[in-house]
Amino acid sequence: MDKVVGIVGLGIMGSAMANNLIKDGFRVVGFDVAQAAMAAFVAGGGVPAPSPRAVADQTPFVITSLAKLSAFHAVMSGPDGIASSTNAPIVIDMCTLPIEDKEAARAALAAAGKILLDCPVSGTGAQAARKDLFVFGSGDRDAFDAAQHVFAGMSRVQKYVGRFGDGSRMKFIANHLVNIHNVAAAEALVLARKAGLDAQMVYEVMADSAGSSRMLQVRGPLMVAGTYEPPTARVDLHIKDIGIIAEFAAGLGCPTPVFTAASQLYYAALGQGRGAQDTAVVCEVLEDLAGAGRNSKPAS
Repeated sequence: MDKVVGIVGLGIMGSAMANNLIKDGFRVVGFDVAQAAMAAFVAGGGVPAPSPRAVADQTPFVITSLAKLSAFHAVMSGPDGIASSTNAPIVIDMCTLPIEDKEAARAALAAAGKILLDCPVSGTGAQAARKDLFVFGSGDRDAFDAAQHVFAGMSRVQKYVGRFGDGSRMKFIANHLVNIHNVAAAEALVLARKAGLDAQMVYEVMADSAGSSRMLQVRGPLMVAGTYEPPTARVDLHIKDIGIIAEFAAGLGCPTPVFTAASQLYYAALGQGRGAQDTAVVCEVLEDLAGAGRNSKPAS
């Protein structure tokens, strides 16, 4: 099997995917507009390309991992985008973006003889680094099956969930839960601190209890330590996802009161200038609200 893959977007998630694919024996051709990201990619064994089109020209599969909608459309159908390539790779989009924008990109690529799969992933940057990602695959089933070796090189679980767009729908639901569980973990640890309990002990006990969650297990250590940099998922990028999910739910006429309430803590963190920090920082926002900051005395 020819182990060659392209990747466009070498941020927290994309760089972790690239590193794992390289470790798995793939020749990985990549592009990012950020020079620092490209330098790190090359230092890790990646092959640089000057544009998304150049990535697509050299590879049978191209992963896209992009945070901004403008970047997504430029990569898909801009002047140096994938659609302009003379090659016909299977494009695996792993972004969290509105479905209508992905549909527009699919049409643009289809007109150029290319297949776009909608395959968002569930997991933090730290999980991505450990290859602990869950792929929600949707779109052309034959193309999804053809890309199995690519998915296996950068993720733990790969599930085909149906028609194009259903991968995004599944990701929205997954992030709905992540949004809530992250705040719930923070709230529980702040309550423990106010009660005079040792946060590390509480984390160790609760992480293996019926009250645990994956977010408590993954972000609990950051909350206990009060360490939110470097981020595994940035507050400002998570807020982008909040907006997409809220609009998705509103379009279905579905109330999401717990999600909406939890979201306010991320906006508070952003308002405090914490947009570039890890989303676990909602713990510090709650500590401040509760008068349970790191220098506060516990309740007697």
